[in-house]
Amino acid sequence: MSAADTSWILTSTALVLLMTLPGLALFYAGLVQSKNVLSVLMQCISVACLASLLWFAFGYSIAFTEGNAWIGGVERFFLVGIDRETLSGTLPESLFAMFQMTFAIITPALMIGAFVERIRFGAMLMICGLWLLVVYAPVTHWVWGGGWLTEMGIIDFAGGIVVHVTAGVSALVIAIMLGARKGFPGKMLPPHAPWMVMVGASLLWVGWFGFNAGSAVAADQNAAMAMLVTHLSAATASLVWLVIEQVKYGKPSLVGLVTGTIAGLATITPASGTVGPLGAVLLGLAGGTICYYAVDVVKSRLAIDDSLDVLAVHGVGGATGTILVAFLADFGSGAAGLGDGITVSSQAIVQIIGVASVAAWSAITTAIIVALTRALVGLRTNEEEEIEGLDFSHHGETAYRL
Repeated sequence: MSAADTSWILTSTALVLLMTLPGLALFYAGLVQSKNVLSVLMQCISVACLASLLWFAFGYSIAFTEGNAWIGGVERFFLVGIDRETLSGTLPESLFAMFQMTFAIITPALMIGAFVERIRFGAMLMICGLWLLVVYAPVTHWVWGGGWLTEMGIIDFAGGIVVHVTAGVSALVIAIMLGARKGFPGKMLPPHAPWMVMVGASLLWVGWFGFNAGSAVAADQNAAMAMLVTHLSAATASLVWLVIEQVKYGKPSLVGLVTGTIAGLATITPASGTVGPLGAVLLGLAGGTICYYAVDVVKSRLAIDDSLDVLAVHGVGGATGTILVAFLADFGSGAAGLGDGITVSSQAIVQIIGVASVAAWSAITTAIIVALTRALVGLRTNEEEEIEGLDFSHHGETAYRL
């Protein structure tokens, strides 16, 4: 065991949990109407609890034990065999399992943004729980657990595919099958608390250092570079979003700027262990620009109520970074480069296969999960509950008292 590595991953684990609680919760809660604030907070924290227990029971073993090319084995169900002395590399395996648990928490929580203000609470829990075991855990095994994409040489340092593509594509499927909110798109109210959005985004930004630099699973040079490039990409994409809004509307918005922040963070995630500082700036430029226009395509041109832009920001951002890493791996000082005998074109093909296959798996299995949930417990709130707001109709509470 390395005390230095263990100390850093203990810190990173806390940082990644901070991303969901309270980072993502506040980010999403600020974007909805005031009558749905508590429902979003409730969804985020309840998914965190549910995902934790499912990861303990089945998810970790499915993702990280040997198994076969498609799925892990059963020997770590309920974390059997992990004691105080068991190691995973230079870390206590208990810590590695906990670190990966925080990824398993935030990934289904990201999808909440696609169906806020209209989904039944029980349906949300059922979808997220089944999704964690059927989509997230197997894909984690494919990419990080020795599965078939590992064998192909996929580059996904911290979750461009595992986290962002899975959540983004699945969120779109759920939004389509659930249907749009009442009044979408013409009569939707603006975010009720932009200041809350900014606070949540800032917590996500800080937590993302644990997400990306922690994925080095060591206190070393790779972690240091991952932290630097993560910050540069986020800063760049934030300014890109600001400039686009200034040119287009004459006024840059706070919500727009921090949405750009998240786009830059999602885009750098798969590449954070590979690119150097210059590559990170280019990824921020690409992510900020592409994700901005992806929002317009999903909501305006396709008229899909992916309420808080999960596909456009996370899915498109993660896919963009995953594909572009093949072209930026050797670009500028600090870049890690590609392995011996690997060309840009051959690596790009592997990256595209990874994105396409995971997107297809996520879409198909999510559609089945949503259909099953609709049949067993129903999906949508009724019209009266939606008008009243989910805070009171579902939870008997209100966020604000006048």
